[in-house]
Amino acid sequence: MKKFFTTGILFMAISISLVACRDADAADDADDLSRAEMQSNEDGSKVKIKTDDTKIKIKTDDDGDVKKKVKIDNDN
Repeated sequence: MKKFFTTGILFMAISISLVACRDADAADDADDLSRAEMQSNEDGSKVKIKTDDTKIKIKTDDDGDVKKKVKIDNDN
C-alpha cells in the first residue's frame, strides 16, 4: 500500500511539471505574436511579418503559387 501511494505521488508530480512547462511555452509564443509587425499590399499577394528575431515573407504569384521565406536571427 505504501508503494502504491509513493508511486501515485511521483506520477502526479511529474505530470504537473510537464503541464506547467507546456503552458509557459504557449504563453511565450502568444507574447511574440502580439509584438509582431505585419505589412501587406492591397491585393494581399505579398505579406511581411516581422518579430524581434524572425522575418517571414509570403508571396503569391499570378498562377496561385505560394512562396514562403523565413529568416531567423540567432544572435542570442
